[in-house]
Amino acid sequence: MSSPSFNQNPTPEPEAPLIGFGYNYATVTDKISAIVLSKRTPRTWLVGFAIAFALLMVLMLAIGKLLFVGVGVWGIQIPVGWGWAIVNFVWWVGIAHAGTLISAILLLLHQEWRTSINRFAEAMTLFAVACAGMFPLLHLGRPWLFYWLFPYPNTMNVWPQFRSPLIWDVFAVSTYATVSLIFWYVGLIPDLATIRDRSKKTLSQKIYGIFAMGWRGSAKHWKRYETAYLLLAGLATPLVVSVHSVVSFDFAVGIVPGWHSAIFPPYFVAGAIFSGFAMVLTISIPVRKFYGLEDFITERHLNNMAKVLLATGLIVAYGYLMETFMAFYAGGRFDKYMIMDRMTGHYMNFYWILLTCNVVVPQFLWIPKIRNNVWVLWVISILVNVGMWLERYVIVVQSLARDFVPSSWRNYTGTHWDVATFLGSIGLFLTLLFLFLRYVPMISIFELRGLVPKGDAPAASTGASQRG
Repeated sequence: MSSPSFNQNPTPEPEAPLIGFGYNYATVTDKISAIVLSKRTPRTWLVGFAIAFALLMVLMLAIGKLLFVGVGVWGIQIPVGWGWAIVNFVWWVGIAHAGTLISAILLLLHQEWRTSINRFAEAMTLFAVACAGMFPLLHLGRPWLFYWLFPYPNTMNVWPQFRSPLIWDVFAVSTYATVSLIFWYVGLIPDLATIRDRSKKTLSQKIYGIFAMGWRGSAKHWKRYETAYLLLAGLATPLVVSVHSVVSFDFAVGIVPGWHSAIFPPYFVAGAIFSGFAMVLTISIPVRKFYGLEDFITERHLNNMAKVLLATGLIVAYGYLMETFMAFYAGGRFDKYMIMDRMTGHYMNFYWILLTCNVVVPQFLWIPKIRNNVWVLWVISILVNVGMWLERYVIVVQSLARDFVPSSWRNYTGTHWDVATFLGSIGLFLTLLFLFLRYVPMISIFELRGLVPKGDAPAASTGASQRG
């Protein structure tokens, strides 16, 4: 009787599929394009858009009040000259980073799981940058003179102060927005051609046809498209690191306790990716539910995003630890007082809540059952976004409120106009997002078709964007 043989190298369990079973080229195209070409707008979309548009009107009201009265309506004072506006700016710029990371870096690393989420992550980048860029302009006090920040020939021969990191912000954020817009639009062209050819309305055919730029899916078109897309991905990749590093220089080059730290550039970049992926989860989970896209945005996508969230959360936690350790290790009394004031002072509640949201809560993602529970994952992503906003609030406000001279100390509290402007920026973001979901393919059709099993693919592609 032969002894039983044991497999010393068992075959690993196969990964979950990136796309649901039973789909082929035609069904993938039909399901995604039907969302855009649907004659009846879903009631849930109308309700969501109405709420978003109402918040957008709140933003218009808040900006009107600001322009008529001045930045004093925000509650900023001496020494806290930066309040909610700069907190919101850094928060929105951070959220904008996940789109470029998913689209550019994961593309270069050949990570196919990015396919179902890259399109609306890129759109999220553009909308978040639009929200972010608004706050520094409004914070100028005279936003109609924003062009003074750019170098241009003028009669007074006054040029921007290029040693100021605030000027670096202008160039970094504007470059990031421009490259992200081009990258997003180039990736859309094949799908816009598909919508053009499937639309039955003449007006829609003309509008989508204009933006499709004459795409016919020929071999020459695909060759040029792939070259341009790869070059843009390579160009966008360093921007992920550079843009938020430049934003961190707004603080790191200052001498204010709590700002003057060499760890800020990598710490801010990790925090940006952390909050950006949290926002992608916050958006993608309800979207996949309401539009029935569970077969396209699968649990594997959510699981991978949760792992990235956990990894970047650990980096952020390390940044908190090093900031506290170096304050005491270096022996500077101002830095030591800054840390102790965060823990026990006027803003202690914000500090401990942000530690809970950004350090404690993400540790639950070590548990596979948590990562695979969609709605628990959604709650965690929302808490991370709250924690990252509070982190920026503590960095900006607490550090300014407790500078070197105790006689100048003064606590800061945002006014209801601060709250209205922030909620209004969320309304602007959601309004743009709802319009995007309704009129643009939210998932890349042609990339998703590349994940269809070979046996389900037709021998010759006859789709609208594939014909030569």
